[in-house]
Amino acid sequence: MHRLAFVLFTLLALLTPFARAADAPVPSPPNVLFIVIDDLNDWVGCLGGHPQARTPNIDALAARGTLFANAHCQAPLCNPSRSSVMTGLRPSTTGIYALRPGIRDVAALRDHVTLPEYFGSRGYFTFTCGKVYHDGSIAPKDRPREFSVWGPAPGMPLPKEKFVHTPDDIRAMDWGVFPEHDEDQADWKICSAAVAQLGSLPAGKPFFVACGFRLPHVPCFASQKWFDLFPLDEVELPDVRPDERSGVPFFAWYLHWKLPEPRLSWLKKANQWRPLVRSYLACTTFMDSQVGRLLDALQATGRADNTIVVLWSDNGWHLGQKLISGKNSLWEQSTHVPLIFAGPGIARAARCDSPAELLDIYPTLVDLCALPPRPGLEGHSLAPQLKDASAPRPWPAITTHNQNNHTIRTDRWRYIRYADGSQELYDHKLDPGERKNLANDPQSAATIQKLARWLPTVNAPPVPGSADRLLEQKNGQWYWEGKLIDPGQLED
Repeated sequence: MHRLAFVLFTLLALLTPFARAADAPVPSPPNVLFIVIDDLNDWVGCLGGHPQARTPNIDALAARGTLFANAHCQAPLCNPSRSSVMTGLRPSTTGIYALRPGIRDVAALRDHVTLPEYFGSRGYFTFTCGKVYHDGSIAPKDRPREFSVWGPAPGMPLPKEKFVHTPDDIRAMDWGVFPEHDEDQADWKICSAAVAQLGSLPAGKPFFVACGFRLPHVPCFASQKWFDLFPLDEVELPDVRPDERSGVPFFAWYLHWKLPEPRLSWLKKANQWRPLVRSYLACTTFMDSQVGRLLDALQATGRADNTIVVLWSDNGWHLGQKLISGKNSLWEQSTHVPLIFAGPGIARAARCDSPAELLDIYPTLVDLCALPPRPGLEGHSLAPQLKDASAPRPWPAITTHNQNNHTIRTDRWRYIRYADGSQELYDHKLDPGERKNLANDPQSAATIQKLARWLPTVNAPPVPGSADRLLEQKNGQWYWEGKLIDPGQLED
């Protein structure tokens, strides 16, 4: 009898853990809050790109997650950069180099499974508002396959008259104090839409909520209180030297041949350099306040502890460096962008200095959410670095601007090769301002050979319908936006 009781007791003890395991709730899949920022360079507090930058909310996010301090975009232009993130493919693979067309207008990409589409197919509720894809790049007929719900994407408000009359006097190329109230700003309305969605999420489903802010993209408008944080006479200008382009191949001008963004020479002549820098700083701080609103709303859902937050910018922006404003270059000011992950399983207050690419976002989120791997993605999961920021990472960051113009960025080097074969090489350990081109130094040959191995072997021609900021070669001659380039007509 005692032996029978002992056997029953032993069996019960062995089976109890299985019974408890069967009754235990299955962990919910992680949610995703996907925050996209337009034209934000490294002028962020935690990145130290400008000593006066004020971004307390982005800095706080970095403090509770992992900051990739050496992250770079795939293209220094909105549409190709965002198309790359969402498809997980390089511009040199897709042939999307310009502001048009969108991915679904490209025959080879019509059936490609994008990042939000993949999450939707795995049971996620997906929502977007603001500028996540490039404006107008997804036709209304194609929107349902990308996100379950499309929220508003209001454009920037415009004053009755421009504040600044630039050489190419388009309405968007403007900066100053406007509008009077934050609530009238596009980013306020975009944030409000995302906040409302976070407050009414469908029950029983994980979510993928994407919110795309417009600032500090031009027009650089913010209300007076944000400008008051940066008194004009106290604004520090970037360190720009007269010989900024000494040793730079002339072909580098071809990548930004004719743009509405004014050259530094005009900004100086018009006494607009400091006002533009001030506007960029003010707009960035206002936008950061909306990031704070959004993160507070996530906390209020009670689901923040099981939500992965990723924040990134599509490309950087020059403010006088290399004698230009805007983007459309293969230098640090155009390619270096914020990239932050925070949430369950991610190291807190961590900084990874290894190179990372925006292309890595797609496979990383798939990995963190324990979804089946997506074949064919060209990025690499950052999950190892999110556990240990010092984990080795063999890949560099690669940025492409128009066909066969690439830059390779490692922890130390930036190597650029242009479509005409000209080159640049900078040692960031000794020359973080990228002012001394070492490409023609015979002692650099071995370094160039090593870096050149990473250049994309696929260089697809521009897809049909490519337009706006397109550089292409026809019959041995170079054309910018369809017009033959005359080197003698350089506007410097």
